[in-house]
Amino acid sequence: MSGTLNKVMLIGHLGDDVKMHYFDDGACVGRFSLATNESYTNKQTNERVTNTEWHNVVVRNKAAEICEKYLSKGDKVYIEGRIKTRKWQDDKGVDRYSTEVVCNEFTFLSTKSDPSSASKDNTLAPESPPTDNSDLPF
Repeated sequence: MSGTLNKVMLIGHLGDDVKMHYFDDGACVGRFSLATNESYTNKQTNERVTNTEWHNVVVRNKAAEICEKYLSKGDKVYIEGRIKTRKWQDDKGVDRYSTEVVCNEFTFLSTKSDPSSASKDNTLAPESPPTDNSDLPF
């Protein structure tokens, strides 16, 4: 079999509301962080340990507008997409890199109007991601 595959499937909780950016041509992009967790019991201390991984998710155009309308911080969502690493320069001319999940399919597992949303459970959705992507060029 030849060829390659770049596919990501995640189920997690939004670390913040969807941030939108609109372009002059009418296109738009939405960005949000997604927290996924791995839990295990430390065999030496018998303590429950939870590790959180943060993913930067990018969604475009109509899909971005739908995500903005129906998703908010803490909501649970299923994401499918591909990993993309972008290289760009900051205000000081320093090369920076951003790794993102470019979303092409999603399923809402809880939404703004869902009172059973897991957003109240901080073990599933920590307060905020370690970065807010504010240093990205868009």
